[in-house]
Amino acid sequence: MNHRTLTALSLAIVSLLIAPALMAQSSDIPRTEYGVPDFQGTYTYRTLTPLNRPRELVDKEVLTREEAIEWQAFENRRQNRDLIIDSVGGAGYPPGVISYNNFWYERGIETIADRRTSLIYDPPNGRMPPTNAAGQQRRAEISEMRRLSLGPEARTLSDRCLLMGGLPMTSGAYNNNMQLIQTKDHIVIVNEMIHRARIIRLDSEHHTRQLKWSGDSIAHWEGDTLVIHTQHFYQNQNGRGSSASMQLEERLSWIDENTLEYDFTMQDPQTWDVSWSAKLPMRRIEDPLFEYACHEGNHGLPGILAGWRRYETMGMNGDGTPKE
Repeated sequence: MNHRTLTALSLAIVSLLIAPALMAQSSDIPRTEYGVPDFQGTYTYRTLTPLNRPRELVDKEVLTREEAIEWQAFENRRQNRDLIIDSVGGAGYPPGVISYNNFWYERGIETIADRRTSLIYDPPNGRMPPTNAAGQQRRAEISEMRRLSLGPEARTLSDRCLLMGGLPMTSGAYNNNMQLIQTKDHIVIVNEMIHRARIIRLDSEHHTRQLKWSGDSIAHWEGDTLVIHTQHFYQNQNGRGSSASMQLEERLSWIDENTLEYDFTMQDPQTWDVSWSAKLPMRRIEDPLFEYACHEGNHGLPGILAGWRRYETMGMNGDGTPKE
């Protein structure tokens, strides 16, 4: 057998060994007609795992299986609105505001699969960095503006039914669902909360400085990971108390055929001296999105402001407490 024959035989054997692996690799990831990973579908990101690591677990990054089961049972009972006494309050709710019963909540009931004690993984302590001096001053000014409730702009975006939860996407009390749609040059993410649609173009740079409620987003592919960059937020009342200069990077990639990993990093020198990052799974669901028909703020805002003005004429603070 000559050298040429040996070479051909070797190549044939190698190709037989490699081809199945390449086929398996390509078939593991569904792709669109444009050749990129197909993320289209409806997902839920609800989870019982908190964004910030509880202070009592400051040195514990991951729970054991037994600890996770015990913690889930405790936390689900603690947050059950049907078990909270209205006159006493609890689970972060002050007395007198226990309005909905537990049926209406759609919060997560389990920890994430890897049983981390927080969604934040950077800084390593699992907690948001402390707010710097600029952020503290801005938050104090916003808090005072809301306390005085001088006009519509003084109320929260949630009060006004404009945004709730904001960016990035993290688990809340309900409506923790989103739908992702792909075209050749755009990504659309529709959040069930306030039915907000983010139209994200595939581009390498921002072409506008127009300020938007949810910022201006562009995206690109790094291998099989979708990277979204957002900036130019409308005002100083953005996600987690950040300023209008906040920049957000979101990364989406497959964990398995029914689960996306959502990894984000927030950077804002006007709020924190360092950036911070978190990640959570988004699980595919068959349920459709439902319209979040938020009307209280649209129709009730005149009444909210009028109530504050009435208290002021009575010599009280706008929240009904006596003036000191």
